[in-house]
Amino acid sequence: MFLSVFDLFKIGIGPSSSHTMGPMTAAARFLDEVAGNDWPRPAGVKVDRLGASLHGSLAYTGIGHGSDRAVMLGLAGLTPQTVDPDQADGIASRIAAEKRISPPGHPTYRFDPATDLVLDRKTPLTGHANGMAFYAYDSGGRLLLKRIYYSIGGGFVVSEEELQRMKAKGSVTTEGKKVPYPFKNAVEMLAMAGKSGLSIADMKRVNEETQMTREALDAGLDGIWSAMKGCIDRGLSQDGIMPGGLKVRRRARMLHDKLQEQWQQNKPNPLLANDWLSIYAMAVNEENAAGGRVVTAPTNGAAGTLPAVLRYWLHFHPEADQPSIRDFLLTAAAVGGIIKTNASISGAEVGCQGEVGSASAMAAAGLCAVMGGTPEQVENAAEIALEHHLGMTCDPVGGLVQVPCIERNALGAVKAVTAASLAIKGDGTHFVPLDAAIETMRQTGLDMNEKYKETSLGGLAVNVVEC
Repeated sequence: MFLSVFDLFKIGIGPSSSHTMGPMTAAARFLDEVAGNDWPRPAGVKVDRLGASLHGSLAYTGIGHGSDRAVMLGLAGLTPQTVDPDQADGIASRIAAEKRISPPGHPTYRFDPATDLVLDRKTPLTGHANGMAFYAYDSGGRLLLKRIYYSIGGGFVVSEEELQRMKAKGSVTTEGKKVPYPFKNAVEMLAMAGKSGLSIADMKRVNEETQMTREALDAGLDGIWSAMKGCIDRGLSQDGIMPGGLKVRRRARMLHDKLQEQWQQNKPNPLLANDWLSIYAMAVNEENAAGGRVVTAPTNGAAGTLPAVLRYWLHFHPEADQPSIRDFLLTAAAVGGIIKTNASISGAEVGCQGEVGSASAMAAAGLCAVMGGTPEQVENAAEIALEHHLGMTCDPVGGLVQVPCIERNALGAVKAVTAASLAIKGDGTHFVPLDAAIETMRQTGLDMNEKYKETSLGGLAVNVVEC
């Protein structure tokens, strides 16, 4: 079992890893299948038209999350890593106007988003709440190829066949990679740490270095932090109204300016650290809501929590340095991998406990580790943070990743720092194991009503007057 740090932290665009990055990736995969030779092509018949349908949570909140635009961009041959966020709307508008799509290396296909892209709320696909189907037709309208994909959270996309194989194995992790420390839960992680004498970050590093050189790993980790920091900085420099129709105004820049003014005047502020944490997190999630460049951590909807805690570490701890940033990310990824393997990071599957809750646990673990915590203290920090997000629903107002998502990231960051502080003051012994909290999150997600799982059919999404 191996889930890389670069599987958990992926550079892409907002506003959603599962509802934006996932559909874009799936559409690009379908293009590859259309061009391939792994399906029976009738002699002399060519693909003339493409189509797509979004189901489940993707259908209910697809417009607010930009899922429709993401499908168009993906069918145009773009990926979350390659698309320019500033050009995305223009590309989608051109496709809608021309009713054609011309991906690189392909002929031009007919594709009218008004009729060929369907948000199907009546027909759920059984594999996962985030299901989608893609179709290829000949000039006479005959269906030539159909493929089903599922966006399972954090930008991960699997085909129907891949999902069935993963469920049969009881895991949705990267297959076929053997590593020296293959822990699949926290008990195994602590046992391997105790036997080896290594930290969680060191074990994770050894695992990663079976797949790449140390130099490549460090460069990749530095690139992740650079993208996170860039997102914070962009968010702190922007103001105005975020897109989508709710008319929610950006606040991070204004709050940042006020805090800077207080800082320069040396005014006492007992909540200073919390204020900075909140502003950093909000800056990221405002950028995400605007469709900007973000890093899944482990999802877009929870993208602000971990960068905020890491920026806090650099801001308030003089011992912070580049190696500690790498250890932070490696430790966080180890915990995130355990959560994803044994539960879920998908809001459409388990609610926001799986998104902000997981992000807070990962951030707490990373911070505790770089503060000198033992593996047992790190596990305790992650458990504290996750435990106090259990039961949190995913109820985005208007289907947009704005209310309550932006502020939830801020509070997730505050909880992460508090959890790390509590854990490092103890000796690592505690009543509720991390594995028990993760299993509780999984069970709670199964019990949670579908209207609270990223469908915008319950909670705040239906109790705000403006909506």
